[in-house]
Amino acid sequence: MRKIREILRLRWAQGLPVRAIGHSVGVSHSTVVDTLNRARAAGLSWPLPEELDETQLEARLYPGNREVEAPRPEPDWSRIHQELRRKGVTLQLLWMEYKQQHPAGYQYSWFCQQYRSWAGRLDVVLRQPHRAGEKMFVDFAGQSLPLVDPKTGETRPAHLFVAVLGASNYTFADLAEAQDLENWVLLTCRALAFFGGAPQIVVPDNPKAVVARTCRYEPGLNPTYQEMAAHYGMAVVPARVGKPRDKAKVETAVQVAERWILAPLRQQTFFDLADARRAVRDQLERLNERPFQKIPGSRRSLFETLDKPALQPLPAHPYTFARWKQVRVNIDYHVEVEKSFYSVPYQLCQREVDVRYSCTTVEILHKGRRVASHLRTHEVGRYVTNPEHMPAAHRQYLEWKPSRMVQWAREVAGPHTAALVEAILSSKRHPEQGYRACLGILRLARTYEAERMENAARRALACGALSYRRLKSILETGLDRQPFEETIPPPPVIAHENLRGASYYGAKEAVRPC
Repeated sequence: MRKIREILRLRWAQGLPVRAIGHSVGVSHSTVVDTLNRARAAGLSWPLPEELDETQLEARLYPGNREVEAPRPEPDWSRIHQELRRKGVTLQLLWMEYKQQHPAGYQYSWFCQQYRSWAGRLDVVLRQPHRAGEKMFVDFAGQSLPLVDPKTGETRPAHLFVAVLGASNYTFADLAEAQDLENWVLLTCRALAFFGGAPQIVVPDNPKAVVARTCRYEPGLNPTYQEMAAHYGMAVVPARVGKPRDKAKVETAVQVAERWILAPLRQQTFFDLADARRAVRDQLERLNERPFQKIPGSRRSLFETLDKPALQPLPAHPYTFARWKQVRVNIDYHVEVEKSFYSVPYQLCQREVDVRYSCTTVEILHKGRRVASHLRTHEVGRYVTNPEHMPAAHRQYLEWKPSRMVQWAREVAGPHTAALVEAILSSKRHPEQGYRACLGILRLARTYEAERMENAARRALACGALSYRRLKSILETGLDRQPFEETIPPPPVIAHENLRGASYYGAKEAVRPC
């Protein structure tokens, strides 16, 4: 109507030509001509009567538009807002569905404009677009719940862990006595079990337990937390440092949890973590059932319709907590884990390897390939060695046990040689001290026949010649071929005044001459 008044003013008051009026007002010259003709037909002149308002002027110029349009159906904006959180749903699709139900409804541009105007009146959290089942935001609250020691009266904090799903705001909360890596992993797994499924992405802050190396573009994740996420089919996308809006969902969820979980429990006294966790679960149930203020439904109802159908199923077995470390293999082809030592193939000496260790197993990986696996020992200083990891020479040396040495001698020569080997090993404080002598005796069996070895061994046993050198001397001098009696009479006793006798030196067993 303002353009109509301007056209009439410029023509009847200023006397401008039609085309100049069209350029000035921004309409075609034909529209100017049509407007002037309608004004003359309606009996209007300049200046227009003061009592003539916009509606009356339109009615006189366009008498065919006097019937009032029926009101068009208004879309259900809360349902539109909820449907937009579903994966693949767009405003254009929702507008097409709206037009199918109401062919005389509003057009697409008006539909989009009105929705954005409606969504702008909601609070910040609900204004963020989040796809169903896409993201889970996790963080620890700043406030804690005090636990009282019943014996000393001292208090220690129980930290509140919060996880929230992006689309439905469905919230999980639990307590832990520390914010270390083990509790981060444990509570994240509990949150997934609580939700009954896994999202595509988990968004933490930048704690040292989760992010080993902070970086705006390529943060270095803790291998344990990354392995846990991979076990459940999730990706870890930490929020940028100093950018709380990247995880605004959990920032608000933490604030809500502090108000509706911790605040109601502020006057209660808890003596152990189990009681405090039960109280938190009760308050969490009430929080998820509370209805929203500006849209219909509650966190639980939205979760049942939005996030729950879109979550990934959980694996058959929960994640088993395991730590990772990078170590260098020692020259004895063992790596140190928690003050115990585990073997790897000897070819990896002085190489860098990754160690994954849980409470029951130790796995060693080289360039992503597992090269060794052991049952974990908690005994400090103990060596756990797989014989297959040893060089052949080391493996053979360890196989030199006394029983095996004796068996070799019996197989190579006979029972007397085996008895000699056993006697040599028994005469040493440590059997290993006699290994070389025994190996020398077995080497003599390659040169001399078994019969000669047996005769020489029998003679050496009878004479107490328990050494490799004396056995070799018997064989080289041919004493083994000479007749030999098992029982040799004792030498005659000589009486002489210069002989002091056995009582002077103490009783000792005389050595029989060969």
